[in-house]
Amino acid sequence: MTSEVRSDAVDAVVLVGGKGTRLRPLTLSAPKPMLPTAGTPYLSHLFSRIREAGIRHVVLGTSYRAEVFEEYFGDGKSIGLDLEYVVEEEPLDTAGAIRNVYDKLRADHVIVFNGDIISGSDLGEQLRLHRESEADVTLHLQRVPDPSRFGSVPTDETGRVQAFLEKTPNPPTDQINAGCYVFRRPVIEAIPTGRRVSVERETFPQLLEQGAHIQGFVDASYWLDVGTPEAFVRGSADLVRGVAPTSALPGRPGEFLVLDGASVAEDAQLSGGSTIGVAAVVGSRAKIHGSVLFDGAAVSEGAVVEHSVLGHGARVGAGAVLRGVVLGDGVSVGAGCELLEGARVWPDVVLPDGSVRFSSDA
Repeated sequence: MTSEVRSDAVDAVVLVGGKGTRLRPLTLSAPKPMLPTAGTPYLSHLFSRIREAGIRHVVLGTSYRAEVFEEYFGDGKSIGLDLEYVVEEEPLDTAGAIRNVYDKLRADHVIVFNGDIISGSDLGEQLRLHRESEADVTLHLQRVPDPSRFGSVPTDETGRVQAFLEKTPNPPTDQINAGCYVFRRPVIEAIPTGRRVSVERETFPQLLEQGAHIQGFVDASYWLDVGTPEAFVRGSADLVRGVAPTSALPGRPGEFLVLDGASVAEDAQLSGGSTIGVAAVVGSRAKIHGSVLFDGAAVSEGAVVEHSVLGHGARVGAGAVLRGVVLGDGVSVGAGCELLEGARVWPDVVLPDGSVRFSSDA
């Protein structure tokens, strides 16, 4: 007979060791989970969900820019959590990173999060299912419209996982691995140490071969991997608009979020869940839609910024147009420039007035 898995008897582990290369140049100065997302580091939103589930002890598995996490969050007391940190000296992959924090674990059950997912799933329900099914591991499985973009995870009529399948044009199920797992602690202890181990390609398939009970917690709530610039701006906008759940939003949900010290002209237009960072400036007749302006960024009069990210202190000149663009910290885009989908400008680059255009109407 198994004992009840109470949320206050569960440890949380958050894997935040990645370099965030898909989000460069933003991640040149900060780890991906610390990027300002709807006005606060992404991790603040995840921590709010963990805290609301009744979990207090959280271990962060860090690597890239490891010091940034502890400098910002400290011991976690200010946000109602007990935070500890473990630095990964060499890349260990997902399962290796989980095993690397084992010595910090206290509870019999551990819920593990990938540090780049925004999710609205019910953590309490996942823990309840883990307890009632007496599973060794319980995976959050997300239903998605196009599972061919991911590996799929079929389950039987009881929800027990049957296989872990690679990407295929015609997957047998719309269920994918959503990057949140509840482990019995002995399962983590059995992961090999001192080398790279993938939870998706090695640990889970081996557990199935050994007859372990892997349960699927199937869900269709909000879910987004924010690993690309496009997804990052969408996730931030969804948090601002209240589409994605959080209790860490520094303001009320709505079409925009303006942080303290920002200056926005009365005739500027803000929409689409945009965030205007601390001490940022938006000039007259500027239009900001579905975008994120980091602290100190400035958009001059008549400029248009859509679905874009402006790094710390970035500048956009008068009448410039940015659509689907990432500006690194300190970039200056001159008046009349036009940057379109997918353009990324590295930190401190200066583009003179009218120097970059995609249209011929300059």
